[in-house]
Amino acid sequence: MSRPTRILLALLAGLLGGILIARWGEAARVGILIAQPVGTAWLNALQMTVIPLVVSLLVTGVASTAEAASAGKLAARTIVGTLVLLVLNGTVAALLTPLILNAVPIPVDAARALRGALGGSPEVAAAPPIGELFAAIIPTNVFAAASNGALLSLIVFTLVFAFALARIDAEGRALLIRLSAAIRDTMLVVVGWVLLLAPIGVFALAFLVGARAGSAAFGALVHYLLVISAVGVVVTIVAYLVVVAGARVPVAQFAKQALPAQIFAVSTQSSLATLPAMLKAVGAMGVPRGASGVTLPLGVAMFRATQPAMNVAIAMYIGRWFGVEVSAGAVAAAVLVGTVTSLGSISLPSQITFFASVVPIASAMGVPLAPLGLLIAVETIPDIFRTLGNVTSNLALTAIVTRDQAADAVAEETLA
Repeated sequence: MSRPTRILLALLAGLLGGILIARWGEAARVGILIAQPVGTAWLNALQMTVIPLVVSLLVTGVASTAEAASAGKLAARTIVGTLVLLVLNGTVAALLTPLILNAVPIPVDAARALRGALGGSPEVAAAPPIGELFAAIIPTNVFAAASNGALLSLIVFTLVFAFALARIDAEGRALLIRLSAAIRDTMLVVVGWVLLLAPIGVFALAFLVGARAGSAAFGALVHYLLVISAVGVVVTIVAYLVVVAGARVPVAQFAKQALPAQIFAVSTQSSLATLPAMLKAVGAMGVPRGASGVTLPLGVAMFRATQPAMNVAIAMYIGRWFGVEVSAGAVAAAVLVGTVTSLGSISLPSQITFFASVVPIASAMGVPLAPLGLLIAVETIPDIFRTLGNVTSNLALTAIVTRDQAADAVAEETLA
């Protein structure tokens, strides 16, 4: 049985067990007393990996991006196109998610019950003016920022550090990059260990929700899945619109050639495993192998088109769920944080990198992190739409940045 399946079954078992035991007052009280520390400890174990993982991913991601950009014009165009599409998708999600939640609001009773089950609504201070928000992202003490969980300030410092790294001597740069890569790989091992205990932690958290919120929890989770998956579908649609606007491949041909790779992506939920099918698809579109051999591997390594969009949507959903008013400045900061943290993301299932990628965005918006331990259990379903959007966007990006090479190849075949 796969890990996502075990986690999902633990979620269902915990919810059902909590709902059933809630009928017996004393038994429910004892169960809650046991489940509360277990779920909290597991959630804390996940959160302890966030800061070292985010910092190491940023350093290695910026370093690899700078190295790729210096490799040639095609690689540089791919990176620029990646950044543009990441910001575009994040912005679309930031504008679209409130509209979806207004049209199809979170069930009121379910939201209230879940807030109570997860500790109630947090005390949230009024959003500062945009000037104060901008000034606050520059840390006066990076160690204090790390200890206080000020991830936005920490990310700014890490970016400055990573770009400055490119200006020192090659030996020192290589040493720090190897150190960051070692920290990243070590933290991924730790995350793997924590996720081995996920069925226990998720069962405990779900038991608490079931015992306190009852059957309303099922309806709320289904609503969440539909909203977040819809944002993933929108990212896929944006990829087609980008092809229409910027590629020389007819959209009908693009759709036809992309379909086998999309089917493979949905079945494997892995962009990396879909790479051979993507290479075949762009080859059928007329993209020379020499060009696609640069853009697609680079895209798979650093371009997760759905990450800023769907993670911003998750944070906005939690904000609406807990009644947190998120300012426009905080949303803009969250989009930029989502864009930056997605660079260099390793091609792993989103359950592995869920906390490291969502927590910085949620922190930038000022929304609570408590629901993430529950939402990670159902991530296997949105992950289908993440992979579909990532693969389609990688194909669209390749079609755009290689359009001149593709046109030259067609011209050569015509002359021949």
